[in-house]
Amino acid sequence: LRAADVPFDPAMQVGMMIEVPGAALVEEQLAREVDFFSVGTNDLTGYTLAVDRMNERVASLFSPMHPGVLRLVQATVEAARRHGRWVGVCGEAAADPAMVPVLVGLGVDELSATPAAIPAVKFLLRRLRMDEAIEASGRALVSESAEDAFRLSRSLAMQVAPELFQGA
Repeated sequence: LRAADVPFDPAMQVGMMIEVPGAALVEEQLAREVDFFSVGTNDLTGYTLAVDRMNERVASLFSPMHPGVLRLVQATVEAARRHGRWVGVCGEAAADPAMVPVLVGLGVDELSATPAAIPAVKFLLRRLRMDEAIEASGRALVSESAEDAFRLSRSLAMQVAPELFQGA
């Protein structure tokens, strides 16, 4: 099969992964060229923080809730909105109910999670109020650390869906 033989559907949306800080920092130009962004939190976090999550010596520093990473997600969402685009998030953060409130509060439209995580994320989303998520994300953006931002998000998630955290 040759590329020329593949039918082209002009209605098909074309998106772009935001996985490196450089892409997140020129999101305005990129938003003019695509229909949506998908933020890959695993790679974006690793490249932003210069941390290999597989390296046990530094893995504890890896956190998608780091305020620097959250600010890149926020900038991506804001640029997307200015151009009428939507933003999804994939990676471990999208599947972790403890992180979902802040992501939703930043304005993320879609979460891509592993099938096993979908029921818990859905359960949480059905109980989460947008004003609470926005407030939590605002506080997380100015947090002193990834741990503080994570605690804010997890606290809200536990408040609205304590069933998800029993025994944790």
